[in-house]
Amino acid sequence: MPTMKRIEEFAKEKPDLTLVTPLEFDMPLADLSDVKTMMDSINIVPAPSAPVINPQVSNSATRTSLRVCWSLFSDDSVEYYELYYRPVLEDTPAVDSTKGPDVSNVKVKETHCSVGELLPNVQYEFWVTATNTTGISPASEKAVYVTVPSPPVIRQRECSSCPEAALIRWESGNTNPVDSYTVELIETGTDGQSGVTESIVAVPTCESLIQLESGRQYLIYVRAVNIGGPSDRSQAFTVSTTGTIFHLLQDTAHPCLSISEDGFSMFYGDEELPCVAVLGDLIPVRGRHYWEVELDEDTEYRIGVAYEDTQRNSYLGGTNTSWCMRHVLTPSRHKYEFLHSGWSPDIRITVNPVRIGLSLNYERGILSFFNVELEQHLYTFYCSFQRYVHPCFALDNPGALTVRTGVEAPGYVHLV
Repeated sequence: MPTMKRIEEFAKEKPDLTLVTPLEFDMPLADLSDVKTMMDSINIVPAPSAPVINPQVSNSATRTSLRVCWSLFSDDSVEYYELYYRPVLEDTPAVDSTKGPDVSNVKVKETHCSVGELLPNVQYEFWVTATNTTGISPASEKAVYVTVPSPPVIRQRECSSCPEAALIRWESGNTNPVDSYTVELIETGTDGQSGVTESIVAVPTCESLIQLESGRQYLIYVRAVNIGGPSDRSQAFTVSTTGTIFHLLQDTAHPCLSISEDGFSMFYGDEELPCVAVLGDLIPVRGRHYWEVELDEDTEYRIGVAYEDTQRNSYLGGTNTSWCMRHVLTPSRHKYEFLHSGWSPDIRITVNPVRIGLSLNYERGILSFFNVELEQHLYTFYCSFQRYVHPCFALDNPGALTVRTGVEAPGYVHLV
C-alpha cells in the first residue's frame, strides 16, 4: 500500500527531464609517432644499383652518331638515367689526365640512347648512372664505342687493269684501325648505271684484285668497315677493260727523269747518263696484255719487262730476269737489239719504228714487239714467266717517251 500510494503521488507531479550531465567531451590526443615512423620505413625506396653498360654491337653507328645501350641487374625503381661520354684521345698525357677532353652528358628515360654530333672514326668513352627519389646510383663501368670510319681514298695513280681484271689500291686515312673494306662494282652502259653488280666484302688490306669481264666499263667504290658499320662510299674510280692500264711509278724513277702528272710520259734532260729507267705498275693478272710506246726515232731507249726482284743497278735485258728491245744510234745506222741475259739475235730492221706495240701473254710465255704503224711483227721472246712482271722503260740519251695504255690489242697481234 505505501508503495502504491507513492506511485500515485509521483504520477500527479510534473517530471523534470533536465540532464544534469554535460554533453561536451574532451577528445584525448593519441601519440601516433611510432606508427608514422613505422609507415615511413615501409615506403622508403632504395637508391638504384650501378647500371651495366653493354659492349658496342655491329652496325650501331654512323659517321657522326652512336647508339649506346645498358641494363640493370635488379628490380630497382629508376626515374631517369644520365649518360656521360667523351672522346678517347691517345695523345692525352697520362700524368695530366685531369685535363682530358670535356665530358658531355644526356638525360634519358630508357635504357638506350642515340648520341649525335660526333666525329668519324673516333673512339668515345661512355658510362651511365641511374637516379630515383632516393638518390643516384654509382657509375657503371666505362665502355668504349667507335663511330664508323671516313671513306677511303682510291689511289688512282697506283691502280691498274687489263681485259680480265683490275688491281685497285686505296688509303684509309683513319687514325683508328679499320676491320676490313668492301669493294662495290657498278657496271655502266648506254642506259646509265645498272646498280651494284657485285660487292667484295672482308677485304683485309688496302688493295684488291677484282676479276672483271672484258670490254666493259665499271665504276668502283670502296667502303671502310669497323664494328660500328660501313663508311660512306669513296669517290668513284672508272675502270675500262678494253685494254691493259698501268702508270709509271714515280718512286722507281731515276732522279734525272721527270714523270708527267698523268703518269704516262717520261722526260730526260741534257745530262749524259747511261740508261735512266722507270718501272710501270706490276701486271699481276694472268692472260694477255698489250700496250704501246711512242718516241722519237733519234731517241736511244730500252723497253720491255722485268721481274720485281731484278737488280736495280743492272741494265734492262742484261740479266735472266729482264727482257727488252734496245735502240742504239751508230754512225752508220739505227741498231736494234732484243736482249735477254745480255744476248741478242742478229736482227736488221729497215724502217725505224716510232710507235711500238708490246704484247705480253703469261699463259703462252711470249713477249712480242710490233711496229704499230706498219702492223709489222718485230720479234718475240719465248719464255716461261714464273712470276709477274713490271713494264720497264729506259732512255740512254736525252729525249721523251710516252706510254699508251688501255688500248685494245690490234687483230694482227693475236696472229703471233
